[in-house]
Amino acid sequence: QTLQLVFSTTKGAAAICVAQLVQAGKLSYDDPVAQHWPEFAANGKDKLTVGQMMSHQAGLIGIDAPISFDEILAVTPAVESLQEQTPLWEPGTAHGYHAITYGWLAGELVRRVDGRPIGQYFADEVAGPLGLDFWIGLPEAEESRVSRLENAPPPTDPQLVAMMEMFMGPGTNAFRALTLDGRIDGIGDDENPFNTRAVHATEMPAANGITNASSLARMYAATIGEVDGVRLLDHETMQAARTERVNGPDLTLIMPTRIAAGFWLQNDLSPMIQEGSFGHAGAGGSLGYANPELGIGYGYVMNQMGGGIAGDPRTIGLNDAVLASL
Repeated sequence: QTLQLVFSTTKGAAAICVAQLVQAGKLSYDDPVAQHWPEFAANGKDKLTVGQMMSHQAGLIGIDAPISFDEILAVTPAVESLQEQTPLWEPGTAHGYHAITYGWLAGELVRRVDGRPIGQYFADEVAGPLGLDFWIGLPEAEESRVSRLENAPPPTDPQLVAMMEMFMGPGTNAFRALTLDGRIDGIGDDENPFNTRAVHATEMPAANGITNASSLARMYAATIGEVDGVRLLDHETMQAARTERVNGPDLTLIMPTRIAAGFWLQNDLSPMIQEGSFGHAGAGGSLGYANPELGIGYGYVMNQMGGGIAGDPRTIGLNDAVLASL
């Protein structure tokens, strides 16, 4: 029953919310984002489609405006900054992982189309019907159930340290995206901001979902079939949501990424059980996905952060065990 913050594994939950609105006919992956969010058209973003935004093609990996950590937690200043911002590249021509900004882009799209903040939408339309222990914006009453994140041991290999600094140090796209230029850095510090009530309480739909493994697996199971009478996505919507949209070198992570409409697909960076899987991993090792061909919904969460960039050995071992059990 312990709850755990799952970092980017939250992105799959946000992707499900957007997919449900597609299913309901309230938007299309081919719609320009600005059709539903007019202010987003500023500075060359008028043609970016929902599908392109969800597959990290917007060119908005960081926030250029000088907003503070507290303003980021307030959400609205972050959203308003992104809607005015000039993209880093021409939208739709390349992709780069929007580690934090993805959530506010998807969340504002949900709010513009549906009227509810994404945390409320998720509670009403996904977590509630399935009885999940899963929140985007944790109620204070649940705070005592959350386990504390324990940092990964620091790398000791000088070559690895130098490589990480080259690809993820200040000034790189990865640093901009993963820490918002240092504004929310600290995953390796003793006082990790992701262990604080303030970060748990905000709506950061790319990075601060809090759940447990059974809820994560149950959510994904309901994207490919009925779970106690509840199905989140019909077959047609699920197929559209897991259709590959980008595949190749990522301008943020450098390594190749393979992304559908908000979901990561099977690749070396995020190994799942086999081809056809769609889901999302999170910093430190958490992972959730579904595989319709095998009929599997999978969830793994942890509070001991792993130190790797690619798939965590713990969840790779579990993937292998699940496959062997079939």
